[in-house]
Amino acid sequence: MSSDDTGEAFRLHDQTIMPGTCATVAIPVSQQVTGLDAALALRVMHGSRPGPCVFVSGAVHGDEIVGTAIIQRLLTRLAPDVLAGTIIFAPAVNIYGFVAHSRYLPDRRDLNRSFPGAERGSLASQLAHSFLTHVIDRCALGIDIHSAAVHRYNLPQIRIASGSPYLSELAMAFGAPIIIESPLRPGSMRALAGDREVPMLLLEAGEALRFDRFSIETGVAGVVRVLAHIGMIDADDGLAEVHVPVRSSRSSWVRAPRGGVSHRVRKSGDIVRTGDLLARVGGLFGEDQEDLVSPSDGVIIGHATLPIVNQGDALFHVAAVDALDHAGDHADSIVEALAVSDPPFPAVPMLDEDEVF
Repeated sequence: MSSDDTGEAFRLHDQTIMPGTCATVAIPVSQQVTGLDAALALRVMHGSRPGPCVFVSGAVHGDEIVGTAIIQRLLTRLAPDVLAGTIIFAPAVNIYGFVAHSRYLPDRRDLNRSFPGAERGSLASQLAHSFLTHVIDRCALGIDIHSAAVHRYNLPQIRIASGSPYLSELAMAFGAPIIIESPLRPGSMRALAGDREVPMLLLEAGEALRFDRFSIETGVAGVVRVLAHIGMIDADDGLAEVHVPVRSSRSSWVRAPRGGVSHRVRKSGDIVRTGDLLARVGGLFGEDQEDLVSPSDGVIIGHATLPIVNQGDALFHVAAVDALDHAGDHADSIVEALAVSDPPFPAVPMLDEDEVF
């Protein structure tokens, strides 16, 4: 992994960040309809010692805001005077969607299908190009944070490309409840980073437009462990103690067999067996209920939070697990299994998808 020059200042756009300091950098992207400039806001934490450059990003989909909260907590927990290397924090990459509470940009394009972008392309293309130029191409590792779509919840999970021992090592260090090997999608940040040979972890956690304590705590502790693992902070990476009970490379969606009102009996994090009841869906009067059952042994990694459903709506995302007997030491829930183990880092004090379709 490449490193910054010893004791040298870090230059980004029009700013110089001295060792052991932080700075906020605003990179102009385009003009808004008002004629005012819209900018990509970055916080650069440049360490007092040499080390790699890493980025942590959130809200590439503008309504997936849990990454913003995770980055805010990280900024209070980390300090540049004891950091080796540089971290570029991007709490709201899709600045337009973030303001509008929307997954997309104003032109209805998906930023995470617009990489590498172009300087004079569409709005999405310009933003993707700016993030590539100023962030991805400057870094040796990326951690991108997403959540489920509106009215859906994702169990915190790390997604990596298959076939990379190094990414597997980083995913284990992160310590999310489950590791998912998922393919790279054309135009995504993860695919672009792979083309640039920049290893990247993708955290899926929580629900769009919502913060939840478990997702935020998992994200903060995971990023800290990864930074410790690659030597950027002086701390135990927790690999000797962290428990990642489950790994999966295939999953399936369970869809509503009819329209009506669903009543869940399972949720994300639950361990299920083939044929286990997940929910029942009946009509407006509760009539003619039909059962949804698990298609495989595995773990529920996502579920719909809206009980009013149309026929064919995706209600549960089940990750198939072959060695299910080892998942969570026979617990009923991956979350329960993690809760009874001693975390390698203390809990962080808190304040009060696109495969679906």
